[in-house]
Amino acid sequence: MGRDQAISPLAEHLRRFHEGTESRAWKWFGAHVEMRDGCEGTVFRLWAPHAADVSVICEQTGWMRDLAPMRRLAEDSAVWTCFLPGVRRFDSYKYSIRTPEGQVFDKADPFAFHAETRPYTASKVYDLKGYAWHDAEWMQRDIPSGGPCNIYEVHLGSWQVREDSSFYSYREIADRLIPYVKEMGYTHVELLPLMEHPFDGSWGYQPLGWFAATSRYGTPRDLMYFVDSCHQAGLGVIFDWTAAGFPSDAHGLLCFDGAPCYECAPPDDEMPFGMRRFDFDRGEVASFLLSSAMFWLDQYHADGLRVSSVQPMLYLDYARGAGQWQANAYGENLNLGGAAFLRRLCDCAAEQYPRVRMIASSTGLWPSVTKPTALGGLGFSRMWRDDWVREVFTHTEALPDGGEAFSDWLTLSLIDSMGERYILPLSHDAVSHGNGSLLSRMPGEYNEKFARLRTLYGFVMAHPGDKLLFMGGEFAQFTEWACHHGLDWMLLDYEAHRQMREYVRELNVFYRSSPPLWEWGGSTEGFRWLDRGERIPGLIAFERRSPSGKRLLAVVNFTGMRAAGYTLRLETAGAWEEAFSSDRVCFGGNGRAGGTHRTKPASDGTHRLRLTAPPYSVRFFRPAEET
Repeated sequence: MGRDQAISPLAEHLRRFHEGTESRAWKWFGAHVEMRDGCEGTVFRLWAPHAADVSVICEQTGWMRDLAPMRRLAEDSAVWTCFLPGVRRFDSYKYSIRTPEGQVFDKADPFAFHAETRPYTASKVYDLKGYAWHDAEWMQRDIPSGGPCNIYEVHLGSWQVREDSSFYSYREIADRLIPYVKEMGYTHVELLPLMEHPFDGSWGYQPLGWFAATSRYGTPRDLMYFVDSCHQAGLGVIFDWTAAGFPSDAHGLLCFDGAPCYECAPPDDEMPFGMRRFDFDRGEVASFLLSSAMFWLDQYHADGLRVSSVQPMLYLDYARGAGQWQANAYGENLNLGGAAFLRRLCDCAAEQYPRVRMIASSTGLWPSVTKPTALGGLGFSRMWRDDWVREVFTHTEALPDGGEAFSDWLTLSLIDSMGERYILPLSHDAVSHGNGSLLSRMPGEYNEKFARLRTLYGFVMAHPGDKLLFMGGEFAQFTEWACHHGLDWMLLDYEAHRQMREYVRELNVFYRSSPPLWEWGGSTEGFRWLDRGERIPGLIAFERRSPSGKRLLAVVNFTGMRAAGYTLRLETAGAWEEAFSSDRVCFGGNGRAGGTHRTKPASDGTHRLRLTAPPYSVRFFRPAEET
């Protein structure tokens, strides 16, 4: 990149930046290492529309103000720039901003690619160029629209830790995590937010570095190595990405140049946890966030973004009491600017990176989240079905007394699956905030808890929708997840936990090898009820079918009763062979199920299939001729 005066496209970039359509703003905002007149240094560019003057303060200047003043860009007086010779990669810096009233704020760079590790707050110069990717085959592959998607959700800081409780680096985690995830049969890894954040306990959901991979685990190139290694191993990588708001730390975006820039006014309008709302009606904010999303897809080869906490972006009255919010132009509580941004985000991702998955979570009651924007939807590829997890626990814990309510909910659950494209997330939210672990939430004695959990996992696989399981769930972690220490891997010294992990692994393999469970997604054509639980509340059966005609029967028994002679009515005759069962001895079950079962004709012209449904179990059957 040459001198600012010689950059002819810059004015067009700035125009798009101000109108909210720029998706590559990181290429010219922030700190960029370059050569000028034979001298290596760093050019800085900053958007600060209300500032009276701005200086770069850094190690080279002894953090003294006014030794590296910035000037207003000729093409745009709201943008400041300067070139500092001798400033190179890993040098720390901030912007010292003086307001017209004479106040001075020292701020980190919103567009920085790297940052100091907390508790330090400065940005660091970093040149992203130079990493040699080896994932060309992965990036150019053809992705089937209805392929299996089974996600392992990970918090990198607590999956495993060193003996002294310090973090492993991105490269060390890659060498440990990737072989494990492959062996367990997952298709994707989803990472809790890696954008730089000041507080470990926020898990990354309160970021201040929308272009900076957290330095807790290493450098940007180390994260590139992690993603590259995943791709070479055949694993997709999904990044959690949050854009609803930001924390109020002094070095961050709050009143960035002495007045609201990124946030909605008034500046004291807070969301939960002290977060501040982004002003989606401001073009520069939309361009900032749009560029951040495209940055992770472009520079880090992400296979998808999970946009967390979408609800605050869609509703003006989210977490606001009466009189604390203003209706839109139509007198409604809908945030039209937030919805417009999300549509622009999804359209931009689909146009520039058609293979990626754009995933929404916490969308409230907003309709048509996964419908194309041309049809009035938000345009996401998938959405987390957040309420589904809460409801499945509520209803299964109430059995058998709540059997009728369970059957009604389950019917609605499966019907609703046909309207949107869902992910069923047994996520970090299900095992935090006082919820306990998945195993601890299962009623009953020790062995019964494991049997119930196997049933839940099997039911999730049978239910329409993509799958997600948070780390530790695969071996039935007993305690609630805590971000400040590693998972309880010592539980694998105990047989029940080893059996659970083996069960999850085999269940994942079975899912990936069973097209009826994923080829038709949530289409009604791929699902048919056989028993809604009318005879025995909590004992259900249904059929999944693929477009090629392959069939799979699922019999799910949420009750503690063994149902011998359980009969299903089928339309065609044939033999059905057990394809998978949670009750096998190797998984900790009793092994009373198994074998091939043949239908018998009935007087009404249908055919009866007689089976056994062990207590707390899931059994899958496929036509014997397909085995």
